[in-house]
Amino acid sequence: MLVVEDEDSFVDALVVGLKREGFLVHAARDGIAALEMFDLVRPDLVLLDVMLPRMSGLDVCREIRAKSRVPIIMVTAKGSEIDTVVGLEVGADDYVTKPFRLRELVARMRAALRRMPQEEPIAETAFAVGELRLDSARHEVTLRGDSLALPLKEFELLELLMSNVGRVLTREVIIDRVWGPYYVGDTKTLDVHIKRLRAKVEDDPAKPARITTIRGLGYKLEAV
Repeated sequence: MLVVEDEDSFVDALVVGLKREGFLVHAARDGIAALEMFDLVRPDLVLLDVMLPRMSGLDVCREIRAKSRVPIIMVTAKGSEIDTVVGLEVGADDYVTKPFRLRELVARMRAALRRMPQEEPIAETAFAVGELRLDSARHEVTLRGDSLALPLKEFELLELLMSNVGRVLTREVIIDRVWGPYYVGDTKTLDVHIKRLRAKVEDDPAKPARITTIRGLGYKLEAV
């Protein structure tokens, strides 16, 4: 994603927070740099402040919208209704007002990404990690050729881990992707599902080698 904001302290904190949520973040400090960065990295989403040096966020929004359907979330000053209205009129998909909570922002970002239609079906439907195989289209999982029966949530959890093999996924990211951004239940549900999944895919569930715990962060699927 591309963050366009000229307040350095705000950008730094936001980049750190978004990276913890699993996003790859690029930042630009003014409107002209934002357009140059957009063409360079082709982000999946733009978080765009209205007040920017060299070119306003509204003009940046117009320029981007003229050539791309990428989701754009505008950041406006508290109570600035005119910026909100104009931002939506020039093509922004959503807006947040400062100060905002990171969790609210992330929920809005993911909602905007889900609404974005794919021009071409590019999602993987089959994954192979070592002796573990998963086919999303057929809802099948095998280990060394033997079929594993997984309930829906365990299947979705394994699918997420396998599609991000080698990457640490935070607990928040996993819960958001598998249970949805508005899930309000006990977070121990994730631990229970991980335990059940390990019982089926690990040679020794007491000493997991495939689904490892990254203490203080979340879980990672190893290429075993």
